[in-house]
Amino acid sequence: MAPVARLRSVVLDCPDPSELAVFYAAVAGGTPVAEDEDWVVLQVPSGPRLAFQRAPGFTPPTWPAADHDSQQFHLDFDAGGTWEEIDKAEEKVLALGARVLDSEDYEKKGFRVYADPAGHPFCLCRIEQP
Repeated sequence: MAPVARLRSVVLDCPDPSELAVFYAAVAGGTPVAEDEDWVVLQVPSGPRLAFQRAPGFTPPTWPAADHDSQQFHLDFDAGGTWEEIDKAEEKVLALGARVLDSEDYEKKGFRVYADPAGHPFCLCRIEQP
């Protein structure tokens, strides 16, 4: 079946588009490009285009709360094939301003959950390479 359209961007609402774009550029690569003070685009190398949109009064989702303000979506990042690689990636994202949301049972789950500086959830995933 032919697609109706191609995915252009994943857009994240936030209070400061430039700040959040710099955070994700440090996590995933690329260079943020501000189209104006309310819209910043980051083309992730070999990945999707992320866009950051100013949202006055932005309220981040709570983790997890299925009954209220449930997570609408999150970003997954392949952070390596070993827990040592994940530990190093965790140190870096925490230094960039992320905070831990869920690290329980991560070895069983294969991922750890964080919030970016604006409060959006994202995961560092352990992906075993063949």
